[in-house]
Amino acid sequence: MVPSKCRPGRGSRAAPGPAGSCGLQLLIQTSAIPSKTKPFDFKISKEPSSLHSRLLQHDLEKSYSGRQDSANLGSSSSITFPVLQRTAEEKILNSDRLTLERQKLTVCPVIDGEDHLRLLNFQHNFITRIQNISNLQHLVFLDLYDNQIEEIGGLSTLRSLRVLLLGKNRIKKISNLENLKNLDVLDLHGNQISKIENINHLSELRVLNLARNLLSIVENLNGLDSLTELNLRHNQVSAIKDVDTLPCLQRLFLSFNNISSFEDILCLADSSSLSDITLDGNPIAQETWYKHTVLHHMMQLRQLDMKRITEEERRMASVAARKEEERKRESHKQSLLKEKKRLTICHIARQWEIQQNRIDLVASLNQDKDNQPCPINGSAAYVFPEESRSLDTILNSAVQGLSVLESHLVELEGDTLYLYGSGALECLDRNWSVQTAGTVVTVSFVFIEYDEIVQVLTKLKIKFPNSVHLKFKETNLVTLQQFNALAQLHRMEQLTVDPQGNPVVNFTLWKYYVLFRLNHFNLQKINGIEVTQDDIVMAERLFGILAYVASSELPRYRLLSSFGESRMKQFSYLLEGKGKKSGTGNEESSDSRRAGRESSARATLNYVTKDFHMEKLEEIKERKTFCQTYVKNLVKEAADIHMKNESLQKLWPQMFIELVRDAVIEIRNKNSYMKLSLQRITDQKQ
Repeated sequence: MVPSKCRPGRGSRAAPGPAGSCGLQLLIQTSAIPSKTKPFDFKISKEPSSLHSRLLQHDLEKSYSGRQDSANLGSSSSITFPVLQRTAEEKILNSDRLTLERQKLTVCPVIDGEDHLRLLNFQHNFITRIQNISNLQHLVFLDLYDNQIEEIGGLSTLRSLRVLLLGKNRIKKISNLENLKNLDVLDLHGNQISKIENINHLSELRVLNLARNLLSIVENLNGLDSLTELNLRHNQVSAIKDVDTLPCLQRLFLSFNNISSFEDILCLADSSSLSDITLDGNPIAQETWYKHTVLHHMMQLRQLDMKRITEEERRMASVAARKEEERKRESHKQSLLKEKKRLTICHIARQWEIQQNRIDLVASLNQDKDNQPCPINGSAAYVFPEESRSLDTILNSAVQGLSVLESHLVELEGDTLYLYGSGALECLDRNWSVQTAGTVVTVSFVFIEYDEIVQVLTKLKIKFPNSVHLKFKETNLVTLQQFNALAQLHRMEQLTVDPQGNPVVNFTLWKYYVLFRLNHFNLQKINGIEVTQDDIVMAERLFGILAYVASSELPRYRLLSSFGESRMKQFSYLLEGKGKKSGTGNEESSDSRRAGRESSARATLNYVTKDFHMEKLEEIKERKTFCQTYVKNLVKEAADIHMKNESLQKLWPQMFIELVRDAVIEIRNKNSYMKLSLQRITDQKQ
């Protein structure tokens, strides 16, 4: 191979070549470069076989450094660049390509007389900015791999560029590619790009490499109609969009990202052209259903994770995917039921809240009415506050959107029967199977007035004979007296009263009262806490006298009417005083507890519901009204009689005189009087 001639140019000096190299010299010429290009002119003459391997970088840097110092002394504002020229022989041998890789370049040199270049290689340098190549308008291949470029620029005139390799740089944003409409390959791997953007106009692009960047979402791919390969390995991708809009995409590499569910890549199932995909290294690839699900939804795939797919794998995937679909369908159904249950309970809770607020509002208004002044000019001085009306309006409007939901809910879960809302109590009237009813051990009441529960306790013990645990939440348990109603059950081992919606729990001694009143049940737990013998003794000490006082204060007929005939004799014995001896009451309590029978004294502690109490009050009111009317009529009649008597006393003397006078006048003529009398008798007989 004949080396190129080493001819010093005019106004230049020859730089010495390396020892033993007679065919390679570096010529340095000082020249003024317009518009920020006032560096040096390098003429490199070397053997064609070594042009792509080395450029005598040592001499280039030495000459460049010396001239740069001189240029800086002359003008501080000018920027100098090396100027690179090749000999005619080198241009003939490699007319359309130039390789400057591993030359420790920090800037792009000015390349004169190379407008016909089609391939330019700057691999493995230290270039920070793309510049000085705008004159290479025939350039087709530009390789700037492994440099220090932070921004894409200086490419607007390279309209013929087909391959742009910018991998392993410091680029943070995709930009300034507007004029590269013929671009076929774009390699941006190993940068710091966090978003895909500004590439929608690259309709001719076939290969896009964005591996090892900072991408989290794959989007903005519309318009890449020719794209066949997309590399997104080693990113932070968790969701994919727009991939199904790429009509020619065949290979998609998504290895080592953050894809955790098939829903994140669901759009891939709509791609008809995709034939090769990799998802290894993602959380989704660790799932047992991963391969079957992917193959089932992407029947067109030929390779998955770089492995060819067999027909047997497709068949197994179809079967497994079908089973998975059934499981998901059932799971979705259960989720819908749970959501419906949740919404229904929320609706019931809202209705309960409205009801309680209305009760509180009415109570507040009644209290205000009791304290209001007398009516003025025939009208009450009190006026409903605007706040009260608006509150009621707000509460009503709050549930309009839930009006389609059920107002109650009955749910049997395991051995627990949950009743939400007062309407759920109607379930006790259903025809429960013996087997189902027998499994119920716990009955939970939620959002139901306690007084309404009391009315169905008898049905409860008949329908669910094995129920031994009652739960109350949001039931308005307010007074200790309300626990008396539970005595009508035939069996109970546990009682749970939730503090929410049950103010009675705020009483310190409520548990002891329950133990005392329901002593015959032998309760084992109250609110999940074991009942001890000390608790039972303490309950007797606190409330033992209460039963005696209650039984001694009631009339005997009232007491006897509250018991059955079998217990009347026992209670009569108690009333006669035979049970008043020391220790007799406790003995009776112990006997009753052992027999599971309610003691006579405790039986006098009853609870009357509000409705029943209101009915009694109404009945008493009616009787009172009747009595008042009856007495009023009697008084009026007596007054009339008295007035008539007084009038008679006044008129009687005169009346007596007139009677005597008339009698004397009639019998004055004896014969005439006798005839008149006989005539009257005759007339009466006729």
